[in-house]
Amino acid sequence: MKSNDLNTQTEVIRWSYFLIGIVILGLGIAMTMQVKEFGIGPWDVLHYGLYLQLGLTVGTWAIIAGLVIVVIHSLIRKKLPQIGTVLNMVFIGVFIDFFNWLLPEPELFIMEAAMFIGGTFVIAIGIGVYVAPDIGAGPRDGLMLIITEATGWKVSTVRNGIEITVAVLGFLLGGPVGIGTVFIALFLGTFVGYTLPYAKESLQFLITRGEMYENIYQRPLRSNHND
Repeated sequence: MKSNDLNTQTEVIRWSYFLIGIVILGLGIAMTMQVKEFGIGPWDVLHYGLYLQLGLTVGTWAIIAGLVIVVIHSLIRKKLPQIGTVLNMVFIGVFIDFFNWLLPEPELFIMEAAMFIGGTFVIAIGIGVYVAPDIGAGPRDGLMLIITEATGWKVSTVRNGIEITVAVLGFLLGGPVGIGTVFIALFLGTFVGYTLPYAKESLQFLITRGEMYENIYQRPLRSNHND
């Protein structure tokens, strides 16, 4: 197969990985939101608080918040955002609403705990899978990078500061803050530290495997071959 066709195949794999990661991330966020008594992720506290005060849906507010950040990022950088960033912004909100509608709320405490902890792991998997192809960082990650570059502070300091700020704003708006909010803030980054390398390895394996098959198909046929 020609190199152009091989490049196209690689791009299809990367984009498929990216979109699958977005779906998984939306599922994980919705799972944690089914157990509001535990609290939810800092950004989701803000989105939920805005939903309580102004209506619309949690997913819609996730999109609006992402749009505001993308516009600010574009004005500061003086360039348009990557297509992956825009798709991340839109699809995350869509899938949060979809899975919030689809998933049942657990009734027993053990089921609630399993749903919340499992949802946090699913979020980490989704982040790892969508970040691995390097198609476009999410709007909130872009905001973190802007503040880091402007202040010279550590990434961890900036990220924690942002999440504390949005959690407080969301709490003032009525969003559910609890032990789960702290759990996500403290451990999600650690979980992603495990899922991202595995996601990158599996993505590279799929790309390499595709290239291997193409090389096999390009071999000249022998008249006495037994393949």
